[in-house]
Amino acid sequence: MEFVDWLWILHPALAVVVIYPLVGMVAYLGRQTRRRRVDRAKARQISPTAGRDHKDLGKWLTTGMVAIVLVAIAVSIITKSFWSDPGQNPKRAAELLLVLTGTVVALLVLWRVQQRWQRLLFALLTWGGVLGLGAQPEVWRVSDDPGAFAFWTSHYWTGVGLVALMLFSMAISPETLRRLAWRRVHLAVSIMAGVLLLIQGISGSKDLLEIPLSWQQPTIWSCDFNARRCPGGEQARLEEPTALQPVG
Repeated sequence: MEFVDWLWILHPALAVVVIYPLVGMVAYLGRQTRRRRVDRAKARQISPTAGRDHKDLGKWLTTGMVAIVLVAIAVSIITKSFWSDPGQNPKRAAELLLVLTGTVVALLVLWRVQQRWQRLLFALLTWGGVLGLGAQPEVWRVSDDPGAFAFWTSHYWTGVGLVALMLFSMAISPETLRRLAWRRVHLAVSIMAGVLLLIQGISGSKDLLEIPLSWQQPTIWSCDFNARRCPGGEQARLEEPTALQPVG
């Protein structure tokens, strides 16, 4: 594998090593928090810090989710344009870097602001930055048509949808402590996020099968994907070595 190939697997590696373990911990603490609130008889058996830990780890999960999506988008843009063609428009590079910086700053500010409208505003700004970077032509989105089935199974679109749900959940987290209605909204958002995480795991695995290594790309991209045939494929099958026959 070349260095560029290692960059391409950075996103799925971070998802497996960091994000999915965090998802498990956040879900477990969320269940413990709800049991402590609903079942008074078992409340003493559950740590009183379960709710606070659920909230704090949920923030880290959202931050990590945004971070690995930005990593994936940045790697796509850099390797498909600026890596192969260093003479790219420097103005465009500066604009993309500015959007990336602004997205990170908006996410950091989201950690600090207190009022609800401020939290919702900076959550929206963070998501807008992700969408702006993801709209670049180097980012593979499968389909941009919501009426197509491919759109709803796209790793990119389900990913940015998941980011939107996580940012919204982070923005309303203080309200879930005060009102039952907001807790129900949080639960509904969490269920939808769980469904999208499942789709992400499936579509991400599919993408890993479909993305060739850098040195394989010239041959792979010359194939006819509709006919499922590659140049020289028939000849290669004819020249396959026959199984070794036993001696004697």
